[in-house]
Amino acid sequence: MTQTTSASRSESGTAPPLVTMREVQKHFGDLHVLRDIDLEVDAGEVVVVLGPSGSGKSTLCRTINRLETIDSGDITIDGSPLPASGPGLARLRAEVGMVFQSFNLFAHKSVLDNVTVAPIKVKRLPRREAEALGMSLLERVGVADQAQKLPAQLSGGQQQRVAIARSLAMQPKLMLFDEPTSALDPEMINEVIEVMTDLAREGMTMIVVTHEMGFARRTADRVVFMDAGRILEVAPPDRFFTAPESERAKDFLSKILHH
Repeated sequence: MTQTTSASRSESGTAPPLVTMREVQKHFGDLHVLRDIDLEVDAGEVVVVLGPSGSGKSTLCRTINRLETIDSGDITIDGSPLPASGPGLARLRAEVGMVFQSFNLFAHKSVLDNVTVAPIKVKRLPRREAEALGMSLLERVGVADQAQKLPAQLSGGQQQRVAIARSLAMQPKLMLFDEPTSALDPEMINEVIEVMTDLAREGMTMIVVTHEMGFARRTADRVVFMDAGRILEVAPPDRFFTAPESERAKDFLSKILHH
């Protein structure tokens, strides 16, 4: 089985990868959750991470902005190693947006305040400017008419779109999505997927952990398939979904696509 990586692409291109992971290892106690992870993601690329539950997908995503520390190996963002703590780590998290399964909105703040709090407090943006930015982002994700409501007054899909707008308010160079539709009712999934698809069309660099195969097929530049903490296969979606190389990927797709 041949694993396809982005190494040859970056060597022949002019720009270095935006994200580089080299020999990354991560344990939770005796459980080895990331094993020898090597991955590169170029600026403007959409990488979708697929695999069964417990394969290490979410942990991989969370190591990229240091929500999870690694035991060994190297991760660089835009050529710089991940900072361990302090102002450097705060800057990294400002530049790497993350959208989680749960929306994590401030329940006592309005939708607009949820979007503007970080630009005001972290970037020291004047409130008027932050609110203009916030309204433009809420318009972009289709919930500008909900700006003055509290999160509890919104549907799950609307709340997740607010969470995306909140991340975009920091003008990140990279967006991480950790199963952003898994907590939503089926009829709300498409509205979030549409926002993510629009971001991809606009050139946002995205790493997306998801079970939404349609999104992976239509939007990904590459699919990363993981199992038991390893990357088993990296391929363009047309090849991965029609002719996966690893037996584990074939078995996974046979269960996911036919049931």
